[in-house]
Amino acid sequence: MSENPKGYENPELLISTSTLSTRLGGTEQPTLIDLRPAEQFAEGHIPGAVHLDLFGLSLIDTDQAPLQAFLWMIGHLLTSRGVDRSRTVVVYDSQSGIRAARAFWFLEYFGHPDTKLLDGGFGAWQREKRGVGREATVPSSSDWIVGSADERLATWRRLRDRLGEADVAVLDTRTDGEYYGENVRAKRGGAVPNAVHIEWTHNLSCDGAFKPAAELRRLYEDAGVTPDKEVISYCQGGYRAAHTYLALRLLGYPRVRNYIGSWKEWGDREDLPIERPVGS
Repeated sequence: MSENPKGYENPELLISTSTLSTRLGGTEQPTLIDLRPAEQFAEGHIPGAVHLDLFGLSLIDTDQAPLQAFLWMIGHLLTSRGVDRSRTVVVYDSQSGIRAARAFWFLEYFGHPDTKLLDGGFGAWQREKRGVGREATVPSSSDWIVGSADERLATWRRLRDRLGEADVAVLDTRTDGEYYGENVRAKRGGAVPNAVHIEWTHNLSCDGAFKPAAELRRLYEDAGVTPDKEVISYCQGGYRAAHTYLALRLLGYPRVRNYIGSWKEWGDREDLPIERPVGS
C-alpha cells in the first residue's frame, strides 16, 4: 500500500524524499528531471538527475497550428532527456513549485503513465542532508511517441465557450495585483469574468510541500470549486495554473484543465471578455 500521510485521493502523483532516496538505490531507477535554472543545477543536484529548464518556453496563441508546434517542441525536449513510457519520471525544482508542476502537466498531457513530483523539492532534499552531486548525467534520447490527453488542456476557445456554464469553475491562480488589474502583464489588465481567485501559493505549506488534503479541499470547496465541476485554471502563462491543476488532481478532481495560453493570450485578445474585480 502506498504511503499517504496527507490523505490524498491520488497520492501516487507525489513522491517523498525518503521514497525517492530508496528508489535511487534500487534496480528500477526513475528518470529524474531537475527543472531549476542551469546555474542552480550546476551548484548541486540530486545524483542521477538530468537538467531541463522549460521556464522560458511559453505559448501565447492556442489556435491549432501554433499549439501543435509548441507541444511537439516540448515533447521533443522531454524525449531528448530520456523520457519514455517504461520508466517512472520524477520531476523536481527548489520546492513543490511551478517549474516542476508544469513539467508534470506536460507529461500527463502527453500520456505518460507514471509521473511524480518530488514533494518539497530540492529544498527538502538538502534540509535532510541527502546526497548531492555536481556531475552532469548525459541523457539518452528515447523513441517515445507522445500522445495527447486533450481533456487536460484548455484553449481560448474552450474557455470562451464554457464561460457562465453551471458545471464550470474558472480558477485564477495569479497574485492579487494581477487579478485586480493593478499589475498589467498583457494588453489589458483584469480577470476572466466570474473567475474564482485562489493564488497558487496557497497550495503549499511553509516548508514548500503541498498542504494536506483536508486543507486543500477546504480551500477550494469553500470557494465553490467543487469536484462535480470542470475546472479550468489559468495564470499568466500556464505555470501557476499547472500547480493548481496538480493540487486538484491530488484531491481526485476528475475534470481539470490547464489553460496554457492563460492571461497573456486572453488579455491580449480584445475580442474576449474581461472584468476588473474590485477588492474587498
